Amino acid sequence: MKTVQMTLDENLVKAVDSAAKKLGTTRSAFTREALRSALKEVRVRDQESKHREGYKRKPVKHGEFSDWESEHVWGD
Repeated sequence: MKTVQMTLDENLVKAVDSAAKKLGTTRSAFTREALRSALKEVRVRDQESKHREGYKRKPVKHGEFSDWESEHVWGD
């Protein structure tokens, strides 16, 4: 682990401390998990953007996935 110094406004620190206390964890552990979650969201957004751009460059052709239509049985 590496110790880093951050500047946060007082209300944010209070909210983090409150949430950490409710969850039975520490400020550092809560913040680590929040940062991991935020980084995961960035990766997902990046992947979604790449998918959108890919489909814009090469749109799905009519009937391209029709072979799979019979597999889409949703039932009642």
